[in-house]
Amino acid sequence: MGRVTVRRQVLRISGGREVRRPDALAAEEPLELRVNGRALTVTMRTPGQDVELAHGFLLSEGVITAVEDVRTARYCDGTDEDGRNTYNVLDLALAAHVPPVQVGVERNFHTTSSCGVCGKAALDSVRVKGHHDLTKDGVKVGVDTLLSLPDKLRAAQRVFDSTGGLHAAGLFTADGELLVAREDVGRHNAVDKVLGWALLSGRVPLHGCVLMVSGRASFELVQKATMAGIPVLAAVSAPSSLAADLAEEQGMTLVGFLREASMNVYSGQSRVDR
Repeated sequence: MGRVTVRRQVLRISGGREVRRPDALAAEEPLELRVNGRALTVTMRTPGQDVELAHGFLLSEGVITAVEDVRTARYCDGTDEDGRNTYNVLDLALAAHVPPVQVGVERNFHTTSSCGVCGKAALDSVRVKGHHDLTKDGVKVGVDTLLSLPDKLRAAQRVFDSTGGLHAAGLFTADGELLVAREDVGRHNAVDKVLGWALLSGRVPLHGCVLMVSGRASFELVQKATMAGIPVLAAVSAPSSLAADLAEEQGMTLVGFLREASMNVYSGQSRVDR
């Protein structure tokens, strides 16, 4: 493992001067996820925390609901030209009580690092029924706490400092304490890694927590947060219309354009302590 960044020679042109120098790029490699030996999805991701990513993905897709639903997770196949394991194929064996995954024509799990929903056949097919009633989560989050989250997440983006090319997701308490932060070339992968960490740590459902993301809030990210029982989702950039609709429908607080001294609260305004 350890392929989080890759060094590449570049021609730097600035102020009329040219210089050749090495530059750090965020690594991007395919990860094939298999369940019980059967290929389920391929996603482009930054290597690292693959087991977390897999657990978070299966949680957000409604395949599993608890850490006990997965018996083992192991790398398999996937060798390079020298016969070495590429660590790009991960197989998860589900526990006997977990229903087998049904992959049909209405549900296409193949994704890319930039978008997870675009591979789905229709809007109805991407709506996964959650197991947690967010309307019963009475957590309150102060305005000052919310305003502090972007800087705290940015401070945790170690690989971004050297590459400038990664999304980030962070899980916070209602008091603004950072529980975990993950980076990835795919924003949905970063969230899956956070959710996988929480599942493996026995923290799901994530009552009273805030999920902060470095980019925009998409429909898929709202759905992932819903599946993990997260009552508050905050984003540096804008939400989509479907994201706002789903957040309202699920009883989630959705905050967008959270930067500097302002924010927009699109749903669940009662949780924002003003």
